[in-house]
Amino acid sequence: MAEAVLRTERLTKNFGGLAAVNDVSLEFFTDQIHAVIGPNGAGKTTLASLLSGDLASTSGRILLDGEDIAGLPADRISQRGVGRSYQKTNIFLPFSVFENCRLAAQSRLPSSMRFIRPALRYDDVSRQAQRALAEVGLEHRAGVPAASLSHGEQRQLEIAMTLATRPRILLLDEPLAGMGSDESARMVELLRGLKQAHAVILVEHDMDAVFALADRLTVMVNGSVLESGFPELIRASAAVQEAYLGVEELAT
Repeated sequence: MAEAVLRTERLTKNFGGLAAVNDVSLEFFTDQIHAVIGPNGAGKTTLASLLSGDLASTSGRILLDGEDIAGLPADRISQRGVGRSYQKTNIFLPFSVFENCRLAAQSRLPSSMRFIRPALRYDDVSRQAQRALAEVGLEHRAGVPAASLSHGEQRQLEIAMTLATRPRILLLDEPLAGMGSDESARMVELLRGLKQAHAVILVEHDMDAVFALADRLTVMVNGSVLESGFPELIRASAAVQEAYLGVEELAT
């Protein structure tokens, strides 16, 4: 069996007396979509923030290719190949679609914060931005302001910006939030294609999308893992039905 590209060992995050993430041990693999689900306040987004370096853990380990990255700042974790999108769309609305993606790609340059050389002279950066836009199906929208995109297209752009950083691991926090049925269907197809070259960690509330996409599922409740395994196991779990999904919903 392939080695996990990312794993957590007894990962914990306390806020005062509250354990938002409590003793969580999980493994994530390339060529898999691993969905993390649970009710509001379960610890899903906190877990994603720990994995991306946006929050520092209280205890436990985060192993990326066997190296403990817990406690590293977000920029260094990103440089190691962990890319993240957020619940709230995080793009530069006045800039063009291409400029948004180019800025993300430029962040990978050792000289990304040196401003003497014109940015457009970095041909590799521009090509990487173009590839990322093509991967999400937005190459035909490259020249338009990001503010003119539909909500679904803005979510696609945010994923393109993440891809432009050349990640091996994608942390996607509710990428289908607020979408209509047509946009959701397009996003599902996009996410399905992304797993071929990435380990995809998906935090999502859309259960239809989750069960259509996920190779593995982890259910969190009150900061802890209630159940983790293949979708059939989660669908059949009485504990999960009682705590979150509901017998009727799982049976459909």
